Amino acid sequence: MVKKAIVKLNKNKMKILVAPDKFKGSLSAQEVCDAIEKGIKKHDSTIEVIKHPLADGGEGTIEILRYYFPLKQVVLEVQNPLFKSIKSSYFVSKDTAYIEMSNASGLQLLEKKDQNCYYTSTIGIGQLIKDAISKGFKNINLFIGGSATNDAGIGMATALGYHFFDSNENLLKPIGKELINISKIDSSSLFFDLSNINFTVICDVKNPLFGENGAAYIYASQKGASKKEVELLDEGLQNFSVQVQNYLNIYVADIEGSGAAGGLGAGAVAFLNAKIQSGIEFVLDQTNFNNQINKGIDLIITGEGSVDKQTLQGKVVKGISNISKKYNVPFYIVSGIVKDKNLVVEALSPLGISSIMELDVSIDDAMKNASKYVNAIANDIVRNIKMK
Repeated sequence: MVKKAIVKLNKNKMKILVAPDKFKGSLSAQEVCDAIEKGIKKHDSTIEVIKHPLADGGEGTIEILRYYFPLKQVVLEVQNPLFKSIKSSYFVSKDTAYIEMSNASGLQLLEKKDQNCYYTSTIGIGQLIKDAISKGFKNINLFIGGSATNDAGIGMATALGYHFFDSNENLLKPIGKELINISKIDSSSLFFDLSNINFTVICDVKNPLFGENGAAYIYASQKGASKKEVELLDEGLQNFSVQVQNYLNIYVADIEGSGAAGGLGAGAVAFLNAKIQSGIEFVLDQTNFNNQINKGIDLIITGEGSVDKQTLQGKVVKGISNISKKYNVPFYIVSGIVKDKNLVVEALSPLGISSIMELDVSIDDAMKNASKYVNAIANDIVRNIKMK
């Protein structure tokens, strides 16, 4: 399963840093850490294991941050992607608010039959932001993974006082369908001063706003849109970009990550003057990951549920690869399933990659017994490492 690998070891006791993302639908990042540690210790109990669970800025990132420092929860009532009232929450620490869009505007909030980003809105995350502003938080971090939307953030903006009109001066409903009809943006009713608040958008994708690699063509069908609706949403995003430039004097189309969360990346830049930051870089910084590397690590074991070409766009494994090269520490990838393996190996140069599905098990078995299989893979990794 695991080929013989060589790790340079300059001391008697080996030290391994375990830093994975979650295996979505199967194991949390903490549970992956525990399974890997158990496999390592089963082979050699003297190996020192440092567990450092991670996330890439998408849904679940706040749970990872709460592992490292205390966050207080704020609960309130907001509107879900279909404007129905729900209980939602965000977290705070000192003068900073941490808001995860999936808690208010996420796909997870809708039944399968109700999922269609042609008709959904980000109004809920806007209401969370408004509450945080009203409570005086000056730094607001937005985690924008897991969206049910493709409205470029006009729902969020509406909750904050922006208004959108068509060519006949009719007020538009803030949903993806209406992007194509925006003819005027009115920002005269904002209840807050943008210059007094620092907004940071944390995301794990780099897609532009529109086009073949944009928000609609890459993600809208996964959120329930038909082929025709995808085309109309893309046209709407193009029109949105034009109107934002006309009325707000901001060009958002080609900003890296502007297509994240159905264009919310672009909307946050346009309406909040936000800066977009790589999710994994943000999490590595917030959790003081470099302090762990400086402890004389011999090997990093990282991983995520699915490793494929999307991994190269800024997922946890890509972030670990960058640090591995910087500090000259070898790293190994463990996953549920691997696709595009040659591409990943060529781009990231890991010590090796092992996946549960390579063990010739069913998907159902892999999901239900992931901990057992990750445990076995980790045991195999350290058993086959040669010290040098």
